[in-house]
Amino acid sequence: MTNKSVLVLGGGVGGVVAATRIRKRLPTSRVVLVDRERDHLFQPSLLWLATGSREPERIRRPLNGLRRLGIEVIIGDVTELDPGERRIRVNGSEITADAMVISLGADLAPERVPGLADAGHNLYTLAGATAVRDALRTFGSGRVVVLTAAPAYKCPAAPYEAAMLVHDQLRRRVRGEESTVEIYAAEPGPMATAGPEVSAGVREMVEGRGILYHPSHQVEAVDPAARMLRFAGGTTAGFDLLIYVPPHRAPAVLTPTGLLAESGWIPVHPETLATNVPGVFAIGDVTAIPIPSGKMLPKAGVFAHRQAEVVADNLAAAWAGRAPHRAFDGKGACFIETGGGRAGYGSGDFYAAPVPAMRLHRPSRWWHWGKVLFERRWLATWK
Repeated sequence: MTNKSVLVLGGGVGGVVAATRIRKRLPTSRVVLVDRERDHLFQPSLLWLATGSREPERIRRPLNGLRRLGIEVIIGDVTELDPGERRIRVNGSEITADAMVISLGADLAPERVPGLADAGHNLYTLAGATAVRDALRTFGSGRVVVLTAAPAYKCPAAPYEAAMLVHDQLRRRVRGEESTVEIYAAEPGPMATAGPEVSAGVREMVEGRGILYHPSHQVEAVDPAARMLRFAGGTTAGFDLLIYVPPHRAPAVLTPTGLLAESGWIPVHPETLATNVPGVFAIGDVTAIPIPSGKMLPKAGVFAHRQAEVVADNLAAAWAGRAPHRAFDGKGACFIETGGGRAGYGSGDFYAAPVPAMRLHRPSRWWHWGKVLFERRWLATWK
């Protein structure tokens, strides 16, 4: 029987892939996608927006465009979520389905660090990346600081890419010779979840460009007026321009559902993405998946994409009376923009033991254009 219904919560990469793939695999089923935002934002391109090579309209698409595929799109906040009944309340109405795919992502919480939101620009939002672009256009000389406000965050390469892209932009201007770019990171090393070799390789990329790197600096507060960061242990650092990655948390609507673990995220089966509630799956940034190294699987769009495919294919198989056959294997990859039209590329298996089996390719124009083509292909699917 295939005339069932699926609720997909979230219109990011994972939600869009899940909804479109389920609709393709089960054309007679009802697929409902819910998101608070009207537009799907291609977040990897925020780095290019921040450094002036993209415009906002180029990197977002209306979610209502999915309706041409037969997907019901509802724009609104999910105010109640009952996983046991697979029911939500949105825009004052209740919707119940046979299956639910939770892809609500991670909410950004700059308010957890006093003064942070007033002192700098949030790299992970459209408004924040646009503000970075505008600030850089008039930036003369001084100290640019890229800050990670917590040791775990989505898109682990992004703050390091941002630092290198900003550094490249400033070096290309005469007055940029009088400026410096520094990274203050809460984590002990770049992309440490990918293993020591990748972490060391990314650090080499950063420091090889003259960017100062300060790991294991947990910010406690920011003084916007004095332009000063205060870290645990009493260390301080000044800045003229602050670009930050804020702390993350699970969406508040999940708090009373019983789905969240002590980690603050949804635990799922590492291969099927099933939660502890039958018929309810969670994918992407909202999940917590332990890996053999003892760390957690990074939060990244590549994993949300692959997890969505697994959930969609297994649902289709189960509802067609066949045994589910897909398993998420922990493999992923990412481009690492370094500036000057070059990028590195890391790929491998995060489920490998005892540590992820990863390979880091040195920066080249080849990998930069690989990311450009990936962006074009993704955004072209909306036309």
